[in-house]
Amino acid sequence: MKIAALQMVSTPSVERNLDAARALVGRAAEEGAELLVLPEYFCLMGRSDRDKLAIAEAPGTGPIQNMLAEAARQHRVWLVGGTLPLTSGEEGRVMNANLVFSPAGEQVARYDKMHLFRYDNGREQYDEGRTLRAGNVPAAFDAAGLRVGLSICYDLRFPELYRALMTPPCDLLCVPSAFTHPTGTAHWEVLLRARAIENQCYVVAAAQGGRHENGRRTFGHSLIVDPWGEIVAMLPEGEGVVAGEVRRARIAEVRAQLPALAHRRAL
Repeated sequence: MKIAALQMVSTPSVERNLDAARALVGRAAEEGAELLVLPEYFCLMGRSDRDKLAIAEAPGTGPIQNMLAEAARQHRVWLVGGTLPLTSGEEGRVMNANLVFSPAGEQVARYDKMHLFRYDNGREQYDEGRTLRAGNVPAAFDAAGLRVGLSICYDLRFPELYRALMTPPCDLLCVPSAFTHPTGTAHWEVLLRARAIENQCYVVAAAQGGRHENGRRTFGHSLIVDPWGEIVAMLPEGEGVVAGEVRRARIAEVRAQLPALAHRRAL
């Protein structure tokens, strides 16, 4: 299956971001991609953390969800819809939700970000827990015979989540992200390659990548990694499409040569 990570530099305008996402989905589909991944916060990179509260949608209804469903149906693709804010039932907090749509435009999976980012290097400060409510259930789905595991950005630092997704083993792990530039420079590539190597599967990471209108700079480097940890394709910064193939034969070859998954022991 041909897959694609869609890299964006999202703005404070939901309308502009949805237009940009539609165009990237169409471009990737024209290039033959069958499973597409948008980045975290593809729909909004606000000027304030609280901006996401104002655009939060109820599950199953709203312009952001409608756009994802329509794009998947129009282009007949599996669309892993980055993240969008969904109402949580708790005042002042929303869920950072990753929704997946089938080629028929039907929602087939939902994953709510489990690990909430907090960071302070003296120059940049983030605390997602102020506006987000954490999820607590791992999620995977079947895409034409491929088992696909879901995760979001900061989850990448918690290998136990990916181990939970490997029963049964996934063929592909998705990591829509909006890594900061300092943390991305230090850890992005090594963490993604590690998740691919230890789980002997493909990893596709769609990122925000560039300087945003709100002053923030995200790391970008959307990429696809194969089960041996080799980078198949990558885009450093700017809007674009990163494409590659998930090959079942490659997964089987790696797992046969070095059967690490079969050697796991319960501790």
